[in-house]
Amino acid sequence: MADFRIEPAVPGDAPRLAELEALCFPEPRSRAALLDELSDPGRHLLLAARREGELAGYVGLEYVLDEGYITDVAVFPRFRRQGAARALLTELARRGRAMGLSFLTLEVRAGNAPAIALYHGAGYREVGRRRNFYRSPAEDAVLMTLWLAE
Repeated sequence: MADFRIEPAVPGDAPRLAELEALCFPEPRSRAALLDELSDPGRHLLLAARREGELAGYVGLEYVLDEGYITDVAVFPRFRRQGAARALLTELARRGRAMGLSFLTLEVRAGNAPAIALYHGAGYREVGRRRNFYRSPAEDAVLMTLWLAE
């Protein structure tokens, strides 16, 4: 298992984030959209970097009042199954608690068994489904939530 440093993304990270988006998502966000997100005070992007500084992945958070919504979790293929996503989720939960968030929630493709297993392992529980939520290909979303406040 690799050791990852978790840190906030900065505007200079947008090109690599856009590259990762294009690798991971059928409808990736553009570099410009990522730059907008980085300047939005209601959003956070955290990076997982190897000690050598190489970007491994990121997680995005949008929050309103005490509600946290994970927008994306993405890891470069060569870093998968090495703990990058787990490190990102762990740090995001820590930061969410410090911000006073009650929960973190996300949608995941129903057919993405590795991601669902990752989220279960991080304490997230299935709380519902959204029929035909995804396109390219059409697929249901599983809603998963981690409660931060008792």
